[in-house]
Amino acid sequence: MSQLRLYDYAASGNCYKVRLLLANLGRAYERVPLDIFDGGTLTDEYAAKNPSRQVPLLELPDGRALPESVAILVYLAEGSELWPFDPFDRAQVLRWLAYEQSDVLPVTGGLRFRLVTGRLEPGDPAALRRREAGEEVLSLLEAHLARQPFFAAGRYTVADIAMYGYVHVAHEAGYDMPAYPGIQRWLERVAAQSGYMNDLEPYPPNASEKAGRSIYG
Repeated sequence: MSQLRLYDYAASGNCYKVRLLLANLGRAYERVPLDIFDGGTLTDEYAAKNPSRQVPLLELPDGRALPESVAILVYLAEGSELWPFDPFDRAQVLRWLAYEQSDVLPVTGGLRFRLVTGRLEPGDPAALRRREAGEEVLSLLEAHLARQPFFAAGRYTVADIAMYGYVHVAHEAGYDMPAYPGIQRWLERVAAQSGYMNDLEPYPPNASEKAGRSIYG
Protein backbone atom coordinates (compact mmCIF):
# COMPACT_ATOMS: atom_id res chain seq x y z
CA MET A 1 0.00 0.00 0.00
CA SER A 2 1.54 3.28 -1.13
CA GLN A 3 -0.98 5.78 0.20
CA LEU A 4 -3.57 6.40 2.88
CA ARG A 5 -6.64 4.20 2.71
CA LEU A 6 -9.96 5.35 4.17
CA TYR A 7 -12.68 2.83 4.93
CA ASP A 8 -15.88 4.81 5.00
CA TYR A 9 -19.62 5.13 4.40
CA ALA A 10 -20.93 7.93 2.22
CA ALA A 11 -23.90 8.89 4.44
CA SER A 12 -21.94 9.00 7.71
CA GLY A 13 -21.15 12.40 9.18
CA ASN A 14 -18.14 10.98 11.00
CA CYS A 15 -16.76 9.72 7.68
CA TYR A 16 -17.59 12.95 5.87
CA LYS A 17 -15.54 14.93 8.42
CA VAL A 18 -12.44 12.93 7.50
CA ARG A 19 -13.07 13.33 3.76
CA LEU A 20 -13.52 17.08 4.25
CA LEU A 21 -10.22 17.36 6.14
CA LEU A 22 -8.39 15.37 3.47
CA ALA A 23 -9.87 17.68 0.83
CA ASN A 24 -8.86 20.78 2.82
CA LEU A 25 -5.33 19.40 3.09
CA GLY A 26 -5.18 18.31 -0.53
CA ARG A 27 -4.11 14.81 0.55
CA ALA A 28 -4.39 11.89 -1.84
CA TYR A 29 -5.95 8.71 -0.50
CA GLU A 30 -7.71 5.54 -1.56
CA ARG A 31 -11.36 5.44 -0.56
CA VAL A 32 -12.73 2.01 0.39
CA PRO A 33 -16.54 2.28 0.62
CA LEU A 34 -18.26 -0.13 2.99
CA ASP A 35 -22.00 -0.70 3.12
CA ILE A 36 -22.44 -0.67 6.89
CA PHE A 37 -26.08 -1.78 6.52
CA ASP A 38 -25.24 -4.79 4.36
CA GLY A 39 -22.67 -6.41 6.59
CA GLY A 40 -19.71 -4.45 5.24
CA THR A 41 -18.09 -4.12 8.66
CA LEU A 42 -19.15 -7.54 9.98
CA THR A 43 -16.43 -9.57 8.27
CA ASP A 44 -13.58 -11.13 10.21
CA GLU A 45 -11.16 -9.30 7.92
CA TYR A 46 -12.54 -5.91 8.88
CA ALA A 47 -12.85 -6.82 12.57
CA ALA A 48 -9.12 -7.56 12.55
CA LYS A 49 -8.54 -3.95 11.52
CA ASN A 50 -11.20 -2.43 13.80
CA PRO A 51 -12.76 -4.67 16.47
CA SER A 52 -15.56 -2.13 17.05
CA ARG A 53 -16.68 -2.80 13.44
CA GLN A 54 -17.36 0.90 12.85
CA VAL A 55 -16.30 3.47 10.27
CA PRO A 56 -14.31 5.54 9.55
CA LEU A 57 -11.04 3.69 9.69
CA LEU A 58 -7.78 5.13 8.37
CA GLU A 59 -5.16 2.64 7.23
CA LEU A 60 -1.63 4.00 6.93
CA PRO A 61 0.84 3.03 4.19
CA ASP A 62 2.71 0.83 6.68
CA GLY A 63 -0.46 -1.12 7.47
CA ARG A 64 -1.29 0.39 10.83
CA ALA A 65 -4.97 1.15 11.31
CA LEU A 66 -6.51 4.10 13.16
CA PRO A 67 -10.23 4.09 14.05
CA GLU A 68 -12.45 6.86 15.51
CA SER A 69 -13.09 10.07 13.60
CA VAL A 70 -11.63 12.42 16.22
CA ALA A 71 -8.37 10.47 16.44
CA ILE A 72 -8.14 10.44 12.64
CA LEU A 73 -8.74 14.19 12.41
CA VAL A 74 -6.00 14.94 14.94
CA TYR A 75 -3.55 12.55 13.26
CA LEU A 76 -4.10 13.96 9.78
CA ALA A 77 -4.04 17.61 10.88
CA GLU A 78 -0.75 17.29 12.77
CA GLY A 79 1.81 19.73 11.38
CA SER A 80 -0.77 21.80 9.51
CA GLU A 81 -2.48 25.11 10.28
CA LEU A 82 -5.59 23.14 11.14
CA TRP A 83 -3.93 21.81 14.31
CA PRO A 84 -2.64 24.75 16.41
CA PHE A 85 0.89 24.82 17.78
CA ASP A 86 0.01 26.76 20.95
CA PRO A 87 -0.89 24.35 23.80
CA PHE A 88 -3.90 26.37 24.95
CA ASP A 89 -5.27 26.64 21.42
CA ARG A 90 -4.81 22.88 20.97
CA ALA A 91 -6.67 22.27 24.21
CA GLN A 92 -9.52 24.46 22.97
CA VAL A 93 -9.69 22.43 19.77
CA LEU A 94 -9.80 19.23 21.81
CA ARG A 95 -12.55 20.73 23.97
CA TRP A 96 -14.78 21.21 20.93
CA LEU A 97 -13.88 17.83 19.45
CA ALA A 98 -15.06 16.21 22.67
CA TYR A 99 -18.21 18.33 22.80
CA GLU A 100 -19.06 17.50 19.20
CA GLN A 101 -19.03 13.78 19.92
CA SER A 102 -20.75 13.90 23.31
CA ASP A 103 -23.38 16.61 22.78
CA VAL A 104 -23.65 17.77 19.16
CA LEU A 105 -23.67 14.45 17.30
CA PRO A 106 -26.59 12.83 19.20
CA VAL A 107 -28.97 15.76 18.68
CA THR A 108 -28.06 16.54 15.05
CA GLY A 109 -26.67 13.56 13.15
CA GLY A 110 -28.11 11.05 15.59
CA LEU A 111 -31.60 12.51 15.38
CA ARG A 112 -31.33 12.93 11.59
CA PHE A 113 -30.42 9.26 11.24
CA ARG A 114 -33.34 8.10 13.36
CA LEU A 115 -35.85 10.30 11.56
CA VAL A 116 -34.85 9.66 7.96
CA THR A 117 -34.54 5.90 8.49
CA GLY A 118 -37.87 5.59 10.27
CA ARG A 119 -36.51 4.64 13.65
CA LEU A 120 -38.33 7.65 15.14
CA GLU A 121 -41.22 9.84 14.05
CA PRO A 122 -40.90 13.63 14.60
CA GLY A 123 -43.55 13.59 17.32
CA ASP A 124 -42.20 10.62 19.27
CA PRO A 125 -41.22 11.45 22.87
CA ALA A 126 -37.64 10.32 22.23
CA ALA A 127 -37.39 12.61 19.19
CA LEU A 128 -38.86 15.54 21.11
CA ARG A 129 -36.39 15.01 23.96
CA ARG A 130 -33.47 14.99 21.54
CA ARG A 131 -34.73 18.10 19.79
CA GLU A 132 -35.19 19.96 23.07
CA ALA A 133 -31.64 19.05 24.07
CA GLY A 134 -30.49 20.04 20.60
CA GLU A 135 -31.98 23.50 20.88
CA GLU A 136 -29.88 24.04 24.00
CA VAL A 137 -26.77 22.80 22.19
CA LEU A 138 -27.39 25.02 19.15
CA SER A 139 -28.01 28.01 21.40
CA LEU A 140 -24.64 27.40 23.07
CA LEU A 141 -22.92 27.21 19.67
CA GLU A 142 -24.74 30.34 18.53
CA ALA A 143 -23.54 32.29 21.58
CA HIS A 144 -19.95 31.13 21.03
CA LEU A 145 -19.96 32.03 17.35
CA ALA A 146 -21.40 35.45 18.11
CA ARG A 147 -18.06 36.28 19.75
CA GLN A 148 -15.61 34.81 17.24
CA PRO A 149 -15.62 33.58 13.64
CA PHE A 150 -14.46 30.02 14.31
CA PHE A 151 -14.50 27.62 17.25
CA ALA A 152 -10.89 27.85 18.42
CA ALA A 153 -7.57 29.64 17.89
CA GLY A 154 -9.29 32.48 16.01
CA ARG A 155 -9.13 30.55 12.74
CA TYR A 156 -10.41 27.50 10.87
CA THR A 157 -9.24 24.28 12.55
CA VAL A 158 -10.26 20.65 12.86
CA ALA A 159 -12.71 21.80 15.53
CA ASP A 160 -14.71 23.50 12.79
CA ILE A 161 -14.45 20.47 10.52
CA ALA A 162 -15.78 18.19 13.25
CA MET A 163 -18.65 20.54 14.08
CA TYR A 164 -19.51 21.13 10.44
CA GLY A 165 -19.90 17.42 9.80
CA TYR A 166 -23.08 17.39 11.86
CA VAL A 167 -24.27 20.97 12.29
CA HIS A 168 -24.68 21.49 8.54
CA VAL A 169 -27.38 18.77 8.46
CA ALA A 170 -29.20 19.95 11.59
CA HIS A 171 -32.11 21.18 9.47
CA GLU A 172 -32.75 17.56 8.46
CA ALA A 173 -33.37 16.84 12.14
CA GLY A 174 -36.12 19.46 12.21
CA TYR A 175 -34.28 22.46 13.62
CA ASP A 176 -35.17 25.99 12.53
CA MET A 177 -31.68 26.98 11.44
CA PRO A 178 -32.53 30.58 10.37
CA ALA A 179 -33.11 31.15 14.09
CA TYR A 180 -29.32 30.78 14.53
CA PRO A 181 -27.77 33.49 12.31
CA GLY A 182 -24.32 33.14 13.87
CA ILE A 183 -24.26 29.47 12.99
CA GLN A 184 -25.49 30.26 9.48
CA ARG A 185 -22.64 32.72 8.91
CA TRP A 186 -20.13 30.22 10.29
CA LEU A 187 -21.44 27.54 7.91
CA GLU A 188 -20.77 29.96 5.06
CA ARG A 189 -17.22 30.64 6.31
CA VAL A 190 -16.48 26.92 6.43
CA ALA A 191 -17.85 26.45 2.91
CA ALA A 192 -15.51 29.23 1.72
CA GLN A 193 -12.36 27.38 2.86
CA SER A 194 -9.82 26.11 0.35
CA GLY A 195 -10.58 22.57 -0.75
CA TYR A 196 -14.10 22.60 0.65
CA MET A 197 -16.43 19.94 -0.68
CA ASN A 198 -19.64 18.31 0.47
CA ASP A 199 -20.24 14.77 -0.74
CA LEU A 200 -22.39 13.59 2.17
CA GLU A 201 -25.07 11.32 0.72
CA PRO A 202 -28.59 10.56 1.95
CA TYR A 203 -29.20 7.29 3.78
CA PRO A 204 -30.24 4.56 1.31
CA PRO A 205 -33.30 2.32 1.82
CA ASN A 206 -31.30 -0.49 3.43
CA ALA A 207 -30.45 1.85 6.33
CA SER A 208 -34.06 1.58 7.52
CA GLU A 209 -34.64 -0.38 10.70
CA LYS A 210 -34.34 -4.13 10.18
CA ALA A 211 -33.74 -3.64 6.45
CA GLY A 212 -30.07 -4.60 6.49
CA ARG A 213 -27.33 -6.34 8.47
CA SER A 214 -25.34 -4.04 10.74
CA ILE A 215 -24.31 -3.24 14.30
CA TYR A 216 -26.84 -0.39 14.31
CA GLY A 217 -30.25 -1.03 15.84
